[in-house]
Amino acid sequence: MVNWNSLRDELEQAKQEGRYRPLTVWESRSGTWMTLNGRRLLQMSSNNYLGLTDHPDLKEAAIRAIEQYGVGSGSVRTITGTLDIHDQLEQELAQFKGTEAALVFQSGFTTNQGVLSSILGPDDVVISDELNHASIIDGIRLTKAHRKIFAHKDMDQLEAVLKESAGFKKRVVVTDGVFSMDGDIAPLPNIVELAEKYDAFVYVDDAHASGVLGKNGKGSTDHFGLHGRVHIQVGTLSKAVGAVGGYVACGQVLKDYLIHKARPFLFSTSQTPAVAATCLAAIQVLKQSDELIKKLWANASYFRSKVQELGFDTGGSETPIVPVIVGDPAKTMRFSDLLLEEGIFAQGIVYPTVAMDKGRVRFIVTAGHTQEDLDFALNALERAGKQLGLLG
Repeated sequence: MVNWNSLRDELEQAKQEGRYRPLTVWESRSGTWMTLNGRRLLQMSSNNYLGLTDHPDLKEAAIRAIEQYGVGSGSVRTITGTLDIHDQLEQELAQFKGTEAALVFQSGFTTNQGVLSSILGPDDVVISDELNHASIIDGIRLTKAHRKIFAHKDMDQLEAVLKESAGFKKRVVVTDGVFSMDGDIAPLPNIVELAEKYDAFVYVDDAHASGVLGKNGKGSTDHFGLHGRVHIQVGTLSKAVGAVGGYVACGQVLKDYLIHKARPFLFSTSQTPAVAATCLAAIQVLKQSDELIKKLWANASYFRSKVQELGFDTGGSETPIVPVIVGDPAKTMRFSDLLLEEGIFAQGIVYPTVAMDKGRVRFIVTAGHTQEDLDFALNALERAGKQLGLLG
């Protein structure tokens, strides 16, 4: 008899291990303080780094776009789904990122799937950092390319892999710009130097670096002054930019190739006009001022240093992503629950997202947080940490 018992068993195991979590349904808009089940909570898990989800310029742009274009684009980009506002967004993104061209996808996840599956074939090799995002991993799985992994940020191992990969037609080194679970930054200058030495392409996913690193949030390539030396820059429009979507900034030849080859682009209806307009407005906000980014980094430095002073392990964090590493999955989720009781929403992240013994509560600091907000979170952290035995 057909049934779902195997799925129920797996879910039950997740519950027993403390890894099961239902969806959290919020009753307010995205912000630093949000409402859950009638309670006002300090939000410390949002990717809304710059607070742009509620920026008046972005909201006004979305409303104007709906009035001008309607609520949908009507088709995929290669039929009638490319409106002038989509073209404007791609031109702005290319100029912002310092590349010849840019191509927008429906999400950062589908960008990685579309680009990697298009450029890699059976005669090629892709070389990936072991802690790269799931979208990179899944994008690689869609290819017939040979696959090699190097230990996280281990440049000696990367060089060894590049040396032994000389016989492949294309060699593509893939890394996150900022690693989403640990909050550390890729050693991009070293990666570029090795790639140039061994004639390899460099592919950087800047999902958590877009709007965070570089002048006016231009990303990790700008942060390290590597313009012209990074071949493929993937970004997101759904985190610091405040809306939804993803893009690849690249040469014109690659854009033209992806338009004809990338399946997520070819077989998905284009962004709604309101989303495209919102993203355009966000890029303009970023270009006009870096005040929000300065506030973001000041908040991040303050919070991270105080968390470390309390005695918590923040791993290799050097960005607004500040993990508090607990270890055991059940203990990690209990810690998250205790923080919720204290009025803090900070999501516990456990296996399979991270290694079984690397469970952590991941805090994300934003430009919208005040010092009073951060102190409130720090006091809650101290109380919950002592209650759980994480602090003396």
